[in-house]
Amino acid sequence: MAPAISIPQVLGTTGLFFTGALIMRGAGCAINDLWDRKLDPHVERTRFRPIARGAISPGKALAFTGTQLLAGLGILLQFPYQCLWYGIPSLLLVGSYPLAKRVTYYPQAVLGLTFSWGAIMGFPALGIDLIAESDALMAAAALYASCVSWTVLYDMIYAHMDIRDDVAAGIKSIALRHEHNTKAVLSGLAVAQVALLAAAGVAAGAGPVFFIGSCGSAALTLGIMIRKVHLKSTQSCWWWFKNGCLLTGGGISLGMLLEYFTCRTRGRNDH
Repeated sequence: MAPAISIPQVLGTTGLFFTGALIMRGAGCAINDLWDRKLDPHVERTRFRPIARGAISPGKALAFTGTQLLAGLGILLQFPYQCLWYGIPSLLLVGSYPLAKRVTYYPQAVLGLTFSWGAIMGFPALGIDLIAESDALMAAAALYASCVSWTVLYDMIYAHMDIRDDVAAGIKSIALRHEHNTKAVLSGLAVAQVALLAAAGVAAGAGPVFFIGSCGSAALTLGIMIRKVHLKSTQSCWWWFKNGCLLTGGGISLGMLLEYFTCRTRGRNDH
């Protein structure tokens, strides 16, 4: 059977998601910098952020954040109305992440729950009713959990850049909690990420192209990153944080794209 979702619909939805992600990431960063304006000056990497160094006042930053949130709402309104019920609750996560680093060594888990929300939003955005379709709900839940694991993984590498300053500033992170067994934790997260991604594929009825392309490339790139990253080197952590997520994300996206076109071709041949 040919996919019910057309190429223009996929491209249009992807464009809206990309724009919305940029806007909401900016809003999340602004909220984070507002909460951390008294902590950032004590961390080498963040002390020159606009609010921390006094280049932008908290009032102006708040106004800017409000503008971004309104723009994000404008993007959300372009989707089916059901997306409002999925999208608006994510604001609670956006606002709570900066607080998490003050009370738990696992703020990256909260970040993962926040950054990965689009994995759920994509289904209703394409007109798929998660409540009515159990297979879609299982696929969305597995994909969301996979993205959470992935986010925690690469942000744990990122957090290693600030370990010394975080101790002095009283900031908690998963890198501090597992400083001496980080690679074991990273490996466990990688296994969870790939396994959950595969589970999402099974629930969605994906074919070999997805499992080889998306799951296989994720396992390969994550394995290389975990092996090669030097956690004591700020430069190495930054390179792998910046490029590792692009390599893994690119492989997953390419596998999904090839799976989509394979399904379309198979559907046409069946007719």
